Amino acid sequence: MLSHAGFHKVLHLLKNGGDSGFKRMSRADESTSPYFVAYPHPYTFVVDEPDRCQQESPFVVLMVPVAPHDTAARDVIRSTWGKETTVMGRVVSHYFLLGLSREGQNTTEEQVLNESQTHHDVLQSDFLDTYNNLTIKTMVMFQWLVSRCPSTTFAMKVDSDMFLNVHNLVDMLLKAPKHLYLTGMLTGGAPVLRDPNSKWFLPFSVFPESTYPPYALGLGYVFSLDLAKKILEASLHVKAVYIEDVYVGLCMRHLGIGLTNPPHGGLFRATMPFMTGKCYWTSVITTILQDSNQLRQVWKVYQTQAQSGC
Repeated sequence: MLSHAGFHKVLHLLKNGGDSGFKRMSRADESTSPYFVAYPHPYTFVVDEPDRCQQESPFVVLMVPVAPHDTAARDVIRSTWGKETTVMGRVVSHYFLLGLSREGQNTTEEQVLNESQTHHDVLQSDFLDTYNNLTIKTMVMFQWLVSRCPSTTFAMKVDSDMFLNVHNLVDMLLKAPKHLYLTGMLTGGAPVLRDPNSKWFLPFSVFPESTYPPYALGLGYVFSLDLAKKILEASLHVKAVYIEDVYVGLCMRHLGIGLTNPPHGGLFRATMPFMTGKCYWTSVITTILQDSNQLRQVWKVYQTQAQSGC
């Protein structure tokens, strides 16, 4: 985690503008703007697994951001790709990353605690778990990995409604660079959306450029653990916008570190094709699904394909 001295440095940088690449807004405007989030900030974990990652020393850690109430999604993952704990002789671990429920949802918090005691794969930090706080969730993820997984080589941020082929992921990473590495479904030159009705709207006053720098779509990207520390360092200089994958891309640009294309374009898929071939699920790393219920169905198909020699 960032030290207290680090956070004082953050506050100093924010007061004095920093090297953000953004047009400067007044401090009053920033504090009320819906387009920035409260990061850096000394968030803490109210539910944690402080020792497990270091004890297991996994090759790759799968970090799954999920809402506190979505127990069903976590259970589906535990019974599908979350079961893959040793692949090609390498240890794979997964954790679910949660923020806090809205006020009054005490039942949810009790369920989360019980779930943590049963499965030991739940991490919960003290920020409000909302869509606009996904950037906070992502940065807290980097903090946890840096502080809890000193011997881990790679990590992946993967959404809960994704099919994940862990075997293909490990196979790719065994041949991948171990330093300053980030890959996934990459996009370059994406336009900044200026329509106020868009879910991803950013006004010119917040981000004056017409396109974003290259970034990996947030539904699932893979990175080396040394890069997590670098991104945290960059966050001292780059004001945190609410679009989490864009923000990681902005931090990467600040660092001057490029993204790495996957070995071939079909590994990370945004959508499932209308017609899937007989070996589709054994050929990809990720595909976004309609919901976690569909994952249970797809997992059975994947297992059949894998057993048939695909």
